[in-house]
Amino acid sequence: MSMKLAILGLLLEGDHHPYEIRIKMKDRGMDQYTKLQMGSLYYAVDRLAEEGYIEAVETIQSDSRPDKTIYRITESGRKLFEQLLLKKFRDIEPVHHPLYMALPFSRHADPAVLAPILQTRIREAEHRVNQAYQLYVEHQHIVPRSTQHLMIGMYEHAKTDLNWLRRLHEDLVQGKLGTIGEPLFPEDDRNR
Repeated sequence: MSMKLAILGLLLEGDHHPYEIRIKMKDRGMDQYTKLQMGSLYYAVDRLAEEGYIEAVETIQSDSRPDKTIYRITESGRKLFEQLLLKKFRDIEPVHHPLYMALPFSRHADPAVLAPILQTRIREAEHRVNQAYQLYVEHQHIVPRSTQHLMIGMYEHAKTDLNWLRRLHEDLVQGKLGTIGEPLFPEDDRNR
């Protein structure tokens, strides 16, 4: 569904051939914030065309490479786009962080082995925070506010992840991962 939404959304911005759509997806980093299998792009374009949601506008022929078919979104494609878009806004999906399964058992890990791993993750998280912030700063005056919300959301999630990893690392080095009955933050911060 995400692939169809992305294809239709990009075709709302203008007519494109599948390779242009792929490049736009990569340029916008769509594979960084959602699950998109780039290998399924051409299949999804074919399906959307077969189902009448997009249509060929032009085929550019070349002797040196395969033909390029340029597509545009149809009226039924616009309706499908709106349905897919609204479904994404309505869907409430649980967050599955890669560490969630390991955290309850981390108290059994050797701190000397786990600490450097967490330090590496913290450095990676710091990089993601800086990268997300820089992306926002560079684009805030040239992208729509809807895209700014995406960038700020990515930045805030990255900051939250970084703070969480730092707190986890601190508890690890202080030998507190097995501690019971000691809250991580004051009671008044619980609902922020």
